[in-house]
Amino acid sequence: MTETIEFLVRHGKAVLFWVVLAEQIGLPIPAIPLLIAAGALAGAGKMSLASAVLVPVVASLLADGIWYELGRRRGGQVLGLICRISLEPDSCVRRTENLFLRHGVWSLLLAKFIPGLSTVAPPLAGIVGMTVRRFFFYDGLGALIWAGSCAWLGYLFSHQLEQIVAAASELGGRLGLLLLAALGSYVAYKFIHRQLFLRHLRISRITVDELRQKLDDGEEPVVVDLRHPVDVQANPHTIPGSLHMLAEEIDQRHHEIPRDRDIILFCSCPNEVTAARTALRLRKKGITKVRPLAGGIEAWRERNYPTEVRSLTGGTVTVPGIPV
Repeated sequence: MTETIEFLVRHGKAVLFWVVLAEQIGLPIPAIPLLIAAGALAGAGKMSLASAVLVPVVASLLADGIWYELGRRRGGQVLGLICRISLEPDSCVRRTENLFLRHGVWSLLLAKFIPGLSTVAPPLAGIVGMTVRRFFFYDGLGALIWAGSCAWLGYLFSHQLEQIVAAASELGGRLGLLLLAALGSYVAYKFIHRQLFLRHLRISRITVDELRQKLDDGEEPVVVDLRHPVDVQANPHTIPGSLHMLAEEIDQRHHEIPRDRDIILFCSCPNEVTAARTALRLRKKGITKVRPLAGGIEAWRERNYPTEVRSLTGGTVTVPGIPV
């Protein structure tokens, strides 16, 4: 038995646990190759199949439980944090919100197979008020399907384990350097891609102070709240008189937006990505006096400006500016 196999046999469970935990927390560490390798070890008799499946399930549930509780307690702030630490564009949260809205708890069965989305689904479950028992049942089932399918794939090809390990042993330390270089290249690519994405969407903003001055001067800009219903549920405060319209509805509802007034868009994502993207789409439709609101509703509330409480049924209740 090679030293590599001995290392995997001795430490495989611990490595499997910590890598899966790190990935589900949100670090850019791919866990699926390791899950497949664990299944191959099980097929070769070097690890029990139960360990190859249950260890990643436990690690996943631990990470997901933390995110679920943060979502339940901190709401939309958690989604903003995920967008800031994610190497994927900020639209990853929006995609998960749409998936969650369409499929509800069933989305927890699919999320782990979609890179970048598995970290977002647990806090969304906490935000929408899913019970702890219901969350862990569906999330655990999703983790079991995810880990089980990967381990089974490795199990089917376990007869190739010796050849793979032998080739890896010949490379020795060079394999580790190669893997580190590959991981570094992946992270660098995602980071550069994100920066180019944000630069492409960069468009002139309006500050919350400038918007408040316009309102105080009697101007009548049209303020459009682009937040997803899940974000509204997490933070129901909105700018008084704002029009709620999903970014996904712009193509169907853009005729509701006046062409002769200033249009101010705000969303809940960092860097106002959704608002900037929507502004570009509106400009293509002939609405040129449109700008994203820098900082969105959070910046508005930080300045202690008046807000309304928006319900998902469409009603609003005015609330004076209060300390936050």
